[in-house]
Amino acid sequence: MSDRERQPRFVTDTHSHTIASGHAYNTVEEMAKAAADRGLLALAITDHGPKMPGSCDAMYFRNFKIIDRFRYGVELLMGCELNIMDYDGTLDLSEKDFQQLDITIASIHTICYTVGTKAENMRAYRKAMENPLVDIIGHPDDGRVPVDYEELVRCAKETGKLLELNNSSLDPKNARENGYENMKRMLGFCEKYGVSVTLGSDAHFCDRAGCFDDVQALLTEIRFPEELVVSTSVEKLKSRLHRFASL
Repeated sequence: MSDRERQPRFVTDTHSHTIASGHAYNTVEEMAKAAADRGLLALAITDHGPKMPGSCDAMYFRNFKIIDRFRYGVELLMGCELNIMDYDGTLDLSEKDFQQLDITIASIHTICYTVGTKAENMRAYRKAMENPLVDIIGHPDDGRVPVDYEELVRCAKETGKLLELNNSSLDPKNARENGYENMKRMLGFCEKYGVSVTLGSDAHFCDRAGCFDDVQALLTEIRFPEELVVSTSVEKLKSRLHRFASL
């Protein structure tokens, strides 16, 4: 059996964007078709929260009830990439607006957040993780926002949150810094403490939906335990999302 054949198949992508984010270039329909072509079974549409310049109003997230959750054989999880706004972990949708979302990511974007000390940034992440409606911490690998990775992973363990492996963070064209080193360090602590991770393409164009080549290479390099990756099964992923876990 070849090394490629031994690699697990990732069937869910928990992070993607559409034209509603303001700086992505495809519709929900086009992203769903691309996901199907890639062989995904589930795709999360997680457009940026309203404080991201150019993104959509809160009304966009309130109207997901009209969207058929299965397109081209792919299950759509309609959610939001919420912006962590400050050191208190304030998010840019009201609880009423995002409590019905299928999936929620909380991320720090430097355009929406004043980068602080390592302790201040950790407080922001911890407060966001203490919110029971947050499912995933998005791209915590960005070296422009210094954090204590052992503390981050231990906090994810305590709060039951998933940590994201963001394939775009490993793209040399991405503005984030030290993604490879930081992700590798975080994964070491995830293995130590038994914390699960999810794979997100962070696709802003349809041809990147479900693209995990760089993350796959890193996971293979460090022999990360497959059982700690929820992206190998739709059921495994949904068991960790607040909207489905109690069903």
